[in-house]
Order: sequence, then structure tokens, then C-alpha cells
Amino acid sequence: MKVSEIDAKTILSKSGLPDADYAVNPYMGCEFGCLYCYASFAGKSVDEPVDNWGNYVYVKRNAVALFKKELSEMPANHRNASILLSSVTDPYQGVESKYRITREILRILADEKYPGQVSILTKSALVLRDIDILKQLTNCEVGMTVTTVDDALGRSLEVRATQSSRRLNTLLHLHDEGIRTYASVGPLLPHFRYRPELLDELFSKLAESKVDYIWVEHINLRSYIRKRLFDSLKGVPAEVQAVYKGADDAEHRAALDGIVAVLANKHRLKLAEGEVTYHNKYMDGWRKEATAKGIQKPLI
Repeated sequence: MKVSEIDAKTILSKSGLPDADYAVNPYMGCEFGCLYCYASFAGKSVDEPVDNWGNYVYVKRNAVALFKKELSEMPANHRNASILLSSVTDPYQGVESKYRITREILRILADEKYPGQVSILTKSALVLRDIDILKQLTNCEVGMTVTTVDDALGRSLEVRATQSSRRLNTLLHLHDEGIRTYASVGPLLPHFRYRPELLDELFSKLAESKVDYIWVEHINLRSYIRKRLFDSLKGVPAEVQAVYKGADDAEHRAALDGIVAVLANKHRLKLAEGEVTYHNKYMDGWRKEATAKGIQKPLI
């Protein structure tokens, strides 16, 4: 694993996401190396090719000082803005144990008694280390990405991430500590269409973890993701490859939408946005809005 230190030009960035006004990414790259990760495009800013995703992490060594400065300069009318850690990296990947950048940024928000929502999205149980600070935040929620309850499948897709079973336990622990939680089922794995009982099991486990809501998103198969993901599927049966290659089809998505709606209702899970989100549909709408506002580029 290549770990390098760099200086960031900015750290508190306007977000192109529908559920966050600002995003904070303490690191560039991610050691977890998830095969479906949309953020693999981000390596181009440090001259890392898409197919090297998961093999490098660039630590933004000036992130804490920069965040404190930029937060102090935030206009008063933006002080209720929502902040996400993180949109193109995992804020609690292994290097956070050493560098503690995420922890110090959260400490600044707690000390400032920042009134806006602070949302964390991770795949790592390391977030439990910071429960003391999370409890001090005025408006905080922690999300864990959980795509399957099959740890073996999870390991094949999410190469170095914390096992799914441990993520579920982390969500329950956070809930028991009084912290608002959610689960991100993103991507919604295509084979659930033909094996709905597996999604039923996942939703059952999420309900047991007492999450406040779930965020479900169809798989993003933009060309750079498709290549990485499909290269990894070359050794699996042809019918499995066909399921994934057809996952961008509207009829396929509609079938999964119906299954999700039934199972979310069965397990009394609140579905964010009231539906399964779809990256390409969202991005089309975002581009129209961005053009009207003169925004140049989203974070995703």
C-alpha cells in the first residue's frame, strides 16, 4: 500500500450530492479497494490510474488546520449547512488510526458547537473510537455501507474493508450509544433481483441493527467502473456475468425497485428519498441545476 503525504488546497468543498451541502475528504484514495467504487476516478488528480484504485492513499497533512480556517470563514448564513465525511474516500480507513485527521476535524466541529448536520459515511468499525466526540456534536449521524451479509462475497467486492457482519454490529453499538445511524445499501447488488431472499436477509439484519433509515442506490456502471468490476468477474459463471452486465437496464432496475419497496415495508425500514436512487438519473438532474447555477463540477 502506497501512503504519501500531500498538502490540500481546500478541504471544505461544496458537494454535488443530494444529501450534503459540503463534503470533507481527509484522504485521497482508499485502501479498501472496492471494485464498484465510483470514487476511483478521483485518482487522476494525483496521476493515479483508475485500475490502481485501492493501492494508494494520499494523506492531506494540512487538512485539520485548513478545515479550521475554512470553517471560520464560512458565511453566517451557511452555518446550518450539512457536512459529509466523506464523498470520495473513507474517513476511517486504516491510515486514520495513525493520522487521526477525521477525529480532529470532528473535534473542531464539536468545539465550535456547529449547528448543521454532520454526517459520516464509512465501512470501518474504527468510527467507534470517536464515540466520545460524536456525542458532543449537536446534530450528528453515522452511516455504514452494507451491501451484503455474506462476508465472503463482501470480501471479493470490498477487498480490504471491515467485514459486513462487523459493520452491522457497529451500527447497533452506535445506536445503543444514542447516536443516529443509517445504512447505505449502495450499490444494490444486481443478483438480488433473482435471489430476493438474500436481500430479505440483509434488510432483516439492518432492522436488527436499529438504523434510523436506509439509503439504497442502484449500481453505477459508468465505463471506468464497468471495466474494473467486469475484469474481476471473468472467472465466475457466464450467467453471473450476464446479471451484472445487464444491471444498467431500466427493466432490471424497475424489478429491483419493486423488491426493495416490499422488503423495506416488511422490515419497517424507512427508505431515504422514498425510493431507490439511480446515479445516472440523479446526475442528469444535477447537471441541469448546476448549469443554471454556474457550478462547474460535482464531487461524484
